[in-house]
Amino acid sequence: MLGVRTGFRVSELLSLRVADVVHGGEVAKFVGVQRRNMKGHIEGRTVPLHDEARAALAVWVVELDARGAAAESPLFLSREGGAVSRTQAWAILTAAYRAAGVFGRIGTHGMRKTFAARVYERLDHDLIRTQKAMGHRSLSSTAAYLSFAESEVDAAIIGA
Repeated sequence: MLGVRTGFRVSELLSLRVADVVHGGEVAKFVGVQRRNMKGHIEGRTVPLHDEARAALAVWVVELDARGAAAESPLFLSREGGAVSRTQAWAILTAAYRAAGVFGRIGTHGMRKTFAARVYERLDHDLIRTQKAMGHRSLSSTAAYLSFAESEVDAAIIGA
C-alpha cells in the first residue's frame, strides 16, 4: 500500500525506518526519503500520505511495536530482525500478486507504475504535474511509466 500510494521505488521504501513514518506516536501525514537513498542521490523527496497508506501503516506499526521494534528499526523488518532485502521484497510482492490473482510481468516496480497511472489520471493527464509527483527530472522518464492503450490512440486519431 505504501508503494502504491507514494510512488517510491522499492529501494527507497526499504530505506525507511519506523521513525520516518511515526511522529509523536502517530503515523505521519508526510513521509520522506533522504537524498542518499534516492536514485541518483541528487535530492530527497517527501510526499503526503494517502489515508489508505496511513491506515495500513497504523496496523503495521502496531505489529512492529509488538515485535519490539525501535524507532530506528527498519520499517520493513525481516523475521530475523534486519531490513527486508530487495530480493525478499520481490518474493513477498510476487506471492501477494499471485494470491490476488494478478499475473504477468509484475515486480516491485509495479507499485510505482500504478502510482504514476493514478496520479496522471487524477491530474487530468497533466504530464508535467505527474513528473513532479514522480520526482523525475525529465518528462520522457515520466512518459515511460504511463502505458497508453493503442485503441485510445487510434480512437483519438479517427476522432480528430
